Amino acid sequence: MSKAWVHAQSSAKRWGGTPEDYIDIHERMDSTKSAHAEVTHRCVFHSAFGIYIIEEIFGRFVTNSDGRQVFVRDIAEQHVLEDLGFIPSLSDWLKEMPAQPWMAGQRKLPVKIVD
Repeated sequence: MSKAWVHAQSSAKRWGGTPEDYIDIHERMDSTKSAHAEVTHRCVFHSAFGIYIIEEIFGRFVTNSDGRQVFVRDIAEQHVLEDLGFIPSLSDWLKEMPAQPWMAGQRKLPVKIVD
């Protein structure tokens, strides 16, 4: 899947309510596309750690329009499973990224500390 709305429709089919009940969660999970328009944008929220962050943002559960409480973690896990087929760890993503010198804090210019 590639669209938040399609994920929201899937959530409504699975847990009841309407897609509008779930769209904010799915849009946030895909929001990193706005900063990095490649499939690797998914490394931010499409992992076990990213799912934890989504739960921190939205709370433990949402109440859909049918009055049913649905765990945010379940909604986020469903999103990742639909996109990737499994839930990777953050390490699964990061081990695929080559380390660069700037990642260790190497500076090109000296830092001036002003008292």
